[in-house]
Amino acid sequence: MKRKRVGLTILAAVGALALLAVGVDAGAKKVSELWNGKPYPSADPAAVPRLLQERSQWAYDGLGLPPATAGAVHSSGMDTGACYYRGLRGFGHIDDARLDVVDFSLRWEVPGTPENTAREAEQRLRQRLERAGWKLTHDGNRTIEDFVELGYRYRQPGAEDHIDVRWNNRTTTLVVSVYAPCGQVRPGSLDTEAAKAGWSPTV
Repeated sequence: MKRKRVGLTILAAVGALALLAVGVDAGAKKVSELWNGKPYPSADPAAVPRLLQERSQWAYDGLGLPPATAGAVHSSGMDTGACYYRGLRGFGHIDDARLDVVDFSLRWEVPGTPENTAREAEQRLRQRLERAGWKLTHDGNRTIEDFVELGYRYRQPGAEDHIDVRWNNRTTTLVVSVYAPCGQVRPGSLDTEAAKAGWSPTV
């Protein structure tokens, strides 16, 4: 009987230690999340450009531009932007960009786009975005004396992906930018050709 009680005592102690370990682990995770903030998802610098190229084609098709404009489309290639520390740690790194986390964007232009063509094309793409569930986050259509500016930005539902469209009567260049949100990348992975690839439309 005494041996049984000792066994139960040992089991209870082991259980208490296990619960304590779980509690300590959960507490450590909460402290880590509070300090570091929500972790960034990993990003593949080869896969993200392909996604933005596909999305650029989808947007180009949605604009419904005359087929002849395809040859005039100019893309400067994939670009990356700064992402910052999250959580309380960010207060010690204000304006310090993380070296291992970037966002991605692909910008392309259609120079010499007449105003009526730009208006109609932007409206067609706007309708396509809304049918696909994208949400308007900025509407930049305005006229100030003789300056006309058209444009908007839509965000993909449940994500931070954006499509930005701009045009003005000074440059007459229709500019489309597609964005993918911040993601953590492996060191050196941004130096590949796939990570810098540009884009041209298929008609």
